[in-house]
Amino acid sequence: MLLADLVAVARGDSPASLILANAKIVNTLTAEIDFGNVAIFQGRVAGVGDYTQGEEVVDLGGRYLAPAFIDGHTHLESSMLHPAQYARAVVPRGTLGVVTDLHEMANVAGVRGIRYILDWGRRLPLDFYFMAPPCVPATTTLETPGAILDIDDFGRLLRWPETVGMGEVMNFPGVVSGEEGMLRKVALAQGRVRDGHAPGLAGKALNAYIAAGILSDHESTSADEGLEKLRRGMHLMIREGSSEKNLEALLPLVTDDTYHRCFFVVDDRSCADLLRDGDMDVIVRRAIKGGLKPVRALQLATINTARYFRLEAVGAVAPGYYANLLVLSDLTSLDIDLVFYRGHLVARGGKPLFPVPPARGGPLSRSLKVKPFGLEALGLPAPPGECPVIQLVPGQIITRKVFATPKVVDGWVVSDTEADLLKLVVVERHHATGNIGRGLVRGFGLGRGALASSIAHDTHNIVAVGVEDRDIKLAIDELVRLQGGLVAVDGGKILAHLPLPMGGLLSPAPLEEVAAGVAELERVASENLGCRLPAPFAALSFLALPVIPELRLTDLGVVDVIEGRILDW
Repeated sequence: MLLADLVAVARGDSPASLILANAKIVNTLTAEIDFGNVAIFQGRVAGVGDYTQGEEVVDLGGRYLAPAFIDGHTHLESSMLHPAQYARAVVPRGTLGVVTDLHEMANVAGVRGIRYILDWGRRLPLDFYFMAPPCVPATTTLETPGAILDIDDFGRLLRWPETVGMGEVMNFPGVVSGEEGMLRKVALAQGRVRDGHAPGLAGKALNAYIAAGILSDHESTSADEGLEKLRRGMHLMIREGSSEKNLEALLPLVTDDTYHRCFFVVDDRSCADLLRDGDMDVIVRRAIKGGLKPVRALQLATINTARYFRLEAVGAVAPGYYANLLVLSDLTSLDIDLVFYRGHLVARGGKPLFPVPPARGGPLSRSLKVKPFGLEALGLPAPPGECPVIQLVPGQIITRKVFATPKVVDGWVVSDTEADLLKLVVVERHHATGNIGRGLVRGFGLGRGALASSIAHDTHNIVAVGVEDRDIKLAIDELVRLQGGLVAVDGGKILAHLPLPMGGLLSPAPLEEVAAGVAELERVASENLGCRLPAPFAALSFLALPVIPELRLTDLGVVDVIEGRILDW
């Protein structure tokens, strides 16, 4: 596109490619709603006003026209979908931009895994804004990753054209303690956007983290925590995902004085939730229902995100901006009729209109390498008294460190369904080291059987929970056979499974098929195994993440996150 041609259309001297006429235009720059026409030329808005001359004219009949959503922090890997199928899920829901550091795939496949997803992004009506991940792995001593990105790798990622900044700095203890390697990475990203990850961090420790140059955080779970971070200069990402739901607690912080430093993010959302409920549209809709004015809610999903990440020409309906636009029949219910990506109609009535090329695993295939082990390897010796237990917190990914006296048979700890103390196992699956971490978890409510997953943030070793060791091992063996996925087992039989052969994280299957597979697994977990959690595999996937307080399990053992060490059993 020649700039002179765009300017000529803006002047009214040349016809537009497309005119969207008779629209109530949501102005996210001034929080106003204007009435008029929007002229679009070769993917960009040429002007807003009384334009009538265009190669195509679409009369919106007084419907609302708003900028498309930008998800300011998400891990598309949590959807379990190939990038093309992920686009099928989120584009009809109005999301046309995602900010992601792809550290889930990076922990499995390194730079080649990142490149695979970004290259696919170029073929889709969805903008991928890449944040170079500084913490692959999240810790250097508490787990075994599939790949390690050192400072040279990180520097190379920062120079990629898709890169807009530094991804979430998950190793907040390293920053606060002045760890040289971590601070070198932060310094390398000076002058760029630098995302944070600081659950529960407060006081002088928070000051130290921010002083290093960290600009945002998406881990606040209470108003007090969020307010302290705002007061110290952070931008507040308000998260509402599948497992992490913080909107209700944080929404009161959005005021006339603070809203410009707040924006909405999904972080992690399952394919089932994407298909059933939606994506960013869910957050905006819930925020409006929670009392936020519709235009302000849209600002927190569009222009605020664009400004924080310094994204050019997105987040508003204005001259020179990309024509990434939503046509809405109602602002309160947020009914999305049409979605335009750079002036092209890509979704109508919640259905995608763009072609989806067939997916192939390529460099992400055959990623599970597990050293064979016998049933005895899952044995957990009886402690002399009480032992540490991972206590789930409903609706959150944080856990609590509690102590309990386990059930012991012949000197070995076994699951105790009456006390809801279940065996938890993490098996290293990248280098066939034979590492197996064992511990106890409370909160799943399983009465029988076992669940296993190759999705286990962030290093994605195999994680399994169950009542009997034989079922736990069968579930793990099935994952190895599938080369990744989710499995439910009971009584020596596989009740349900979902293959995820792409890095053990993603499926090449259609969105609807993957979502149906997840729904069936969740049904089996509830009806057959007695699980009380609404999303058991999502909860299971976070239990091996040793940077989220308070207690976790990795392939190296039970981790006290606050103390940053592996506990003696």
